Amino acid sequence: MQKSIYLPAVAGFALCATGALADTPVLQVMTYDSFVSEWGPGPAIKAAFEETCGCELQFIGTGDGAALLARLQLEGPRTEADIVLGLDTNLIAAARETGLFAPHGVTADLDLPIAWDDPDFLPFDWGYFAFVGNAGAEAPTSLRALADSDIQIVIQDPRSSTPGLGLLMWVKTAYPDTAADLWADLADNIVTVTPGWSEAYGLFLGGEADAVLSYTTSPAYHLIAEDDDTKVAWAFDEGHYMQVEVAAKVATTDQPELAAQFLEFMVSDAFQSIIPETNWMYPAVVPADGLPAGFETLITPETALLLSPEDAAAIRDEALDEWRNALSQ
Repeated sequence: MQKSIYLPAVAGFALCATGALADTPVLQVMTYDSFVSEWGPGPAIKAAFEETCGCELQFIGTGDGAALLARLQLEGPRTEADIVLGLDTNLIAAARETGLFAPHGVTADLDLPIAWDDPDFLPFDWGYFAFVGNAGAEAPTSLRALADSDIQIVIQDPRSSTPGLGLLMWVKTAYPDTAADLWADLADNIVTVTPGWSEAYGLFLGGEADAVLSYTTSPAYHLIAEDDDTKVAWAFDEGHYMQVEVAAKVATTDQPELAAQFLEFMVSDAFQSIIPETNWMYPAVVPADGLPAGFETLITPETALLLSPEDAAAIRDEALDEWRNALSQ
């Protein structure tokens, strides 16, 4: 008798628990793989947001940054994502053309080196692209000097990776009339082209190349997390191309209030304080405690290069053709 009474009680408890879980709203954020990795910002941001939202935050990892746009264009209004996080200024124009994004409605005092007033795309971090090499090794002082050297580098594919696309914009902005020639000279420096940043950086750390396309902030990781000062970003005379990473609300979301709450949270101290030592970029809003010790050692480019979203979209195909033609020789 006791056993027959106990079993329905357990079953009833299970039904109640299932019902409670079903009532918990879920917010899905599509982003790049390194963001959701165990060493990226994702886990800490998930924990911090769920403390305040009464919801479950789910991340959808999708390759590198440029792959986000490709997936979104493929899925269209059928996408399950409520937020897309990880596009940048080079992709904003194409993302806007999809018609899939709604205004973010967030007012924030952003700590960016440029003015920002986009109604749909909200920055969460920013940085400068750079080649990262080993301290004490040969260090070119320009893209041209790199192309004229025997230094071996790893870069990312501009069709799937925002750093890869950023390098295309960097070359095209610094050498608008001779970009094809520069790529032709850079071709024999390139060991391989990877789909995303993580693969490329891993090859560099594994000794497969002398340097890797990354960020001026990348040495901060080694210095702060590993107490290793042997990785350096090279300062280039032409200047460095800037990246501003953004998030946006998907217009077809079935959680509009929760999506809006997440975007407000994204520019708060709770989110922004996580960025420097997990995504290893500059936060869009400097936390109350400032930047971590070690960030003051990073190079600051004398010239910042950045195209508007519209200008970047206008030259993308030409820049991609120049890159593809040079590497196919």
